[in-house]
Amino acid sequence: MTGDLAPLTILYLDINTEWRGGQRQLLWMGEGLRRHGGRPIFALRTGVPLAERARASGIEVIAIDPLIAEWGPWTVLRLRRAIEREKVAIVHAQSGHTMALAALASAGTRAKIVFARRVTTPLRSNRPTRWKYARAHRLISVSRAGVDGLLRAGVKPDRVRVIPSGVPIARPAAPASTELLSSFGVPPGAPLAVLVASLSAAKDPATFVRAIEVARREVPALHALLVGDGPLREPLAAEISALGLGEFIHLTGFRTDPEALEAAASVVVLTSKSLEGTPGVLLDALALGKPIVTTNVGGVPEVIEDGVSGLIVPIGDADALGHSIARVLRDPALAARLGAGATARAPVFSIENTVNRTMEVYRELVGAGVPA
Repeated sequence: MTGDLAPLTILYLDINTEWRGGQRQLLWMGEGLRRHGGRPIFALRTGVPLAERARASGIEVIAIDPLIAEWGPWTVLRLRRAIEREKVAIVHAQSGHTMALAALASAGTRAKIVFARRVTTPLRSNRPTRWKYARAHRLISVSRAGVDGLLRAGVKPDRVRVIPSGVPIARPAAPASTELLSSFGVPPGAPLAVLVASLSAAKDPATFVRAIEVARREVPALHALLVGDGPLREPLAAEISALGLGEFIHLTGFRTDPEALEAAASVVVLTSKSLEGTPGVLLDALALGKPIVTTNVGGVPEVIEDGVSGLIVPIGDADALGHSIARVLRDPALAARLGAGATARAPVFSIENTVNRTMEVYRELVGAGVPA
């Protein structure tokens, strides 16, 4: 369907400086809105990766650099002027800081607010939190697991919608080349486990390291890529060295091509212990038809059917994770069955589904004249 939202203008608001799953979703949402005939505008910090990619895609970008994350007064004023000047119908935010900016900047204007929440942790139950989320006309949770955290903060149930994140299904990434893998230290043909994650406590990469030690007892040729960067990089490197795994676990640092490394994997792994709604890493793996081993966190059971499109293990259990990785690698029939299950599951999480369902929320707001 095209032209159904013309000339609707939607302001997408983000103050993060990194390129991660949330930024990827915003870019795809902006492109999807444009396919539907609407006009996306991105309000972003100066020089961030999303700004570069948005401009390359032909999306208008407004630079904002709040000195105070949640309510920088000059940023609020600039956003308010943009909302009025560009006749913005909806402000779309997806973090607590941007929700506060959206609430302050749109106050007194005709713009509605859509807040898309990507994590499952409960919101703080205090007056400022209740105030800013009460300003949202619709709140989108990317998983059913995240709804309770919204309701406990006083959000009205009739304002909540569940819309999972999505990925392009028709254009899966090509596998990383043998030369690229060799540059990390992965020998040609070696079985390969890949974890794509920020190296932070919430993603629990240390459990991945210990799981690889366990899995290598059964699959000695196993290599692993830990794709990402963050505050735990040095401690992880030290642990990898202490376990004698320096030749087998490779820290790639931040990459702009993580999907290509997943596409080269024998098994894709997720070790998160908090926050996850619909993890983009798992959605990519589904689209690639890869066997998956993941922890049982947040909305993961809504994405992965245990034993069908992946294997789900307890959070923080390196032994269970390692044995499951080895099981996939040692049983080609199981790997093939999980890969086929992933491919069959992937269309549920098509970015087109995500865009279309979000468009329905936009239409609901602008078509029905929903009051503030």
